[in-house]
Amino acid sequence: MRSLNKRAKISPELPDIPSKRYFTIGEVSGLCDVAPHILRYWEQEFPPLKPSKRRGNRRYYQRQDVVLVRTIRSLLYDEGYTISGARQRLGTGVPDPISRAVNLRDVRLELEQVLDLLE
Repeated sequence: MRSLNKRAKISPELPDIPSKRYFTIGEVSGLCDVAPHILRYWEQEFPPLKPSKRRGNRRYYQRQDVVLVRTIRSLLYDEGYTISGARQRLGTGVPDPISRAVNLRDVRLELEQVLDLLE
């Protein structure tokens, strides 16, 4: 689902991701041009974004997490998707009830056609 917001802003050129194993939330914030509180919110909304936590509940992101954050950022800020739409685009969310009902109806019709052929 795309948002109808026409004010999608063009993102600035993001810096290259350094070759390190772990990144703090502050480093990811700088690398992705996203505030730390937004990153914490996205962790709740996008299940694959799961940084490891160590002593004191400090978050440590890996390279694939940084790439995922950049993808989410692009979907939301550049392409104008909503959180729900971005979740679906990434394949991490449950489809909305209307599209799920349409899919179930299509499956049922196809099964009925197969049943007719078998009879």
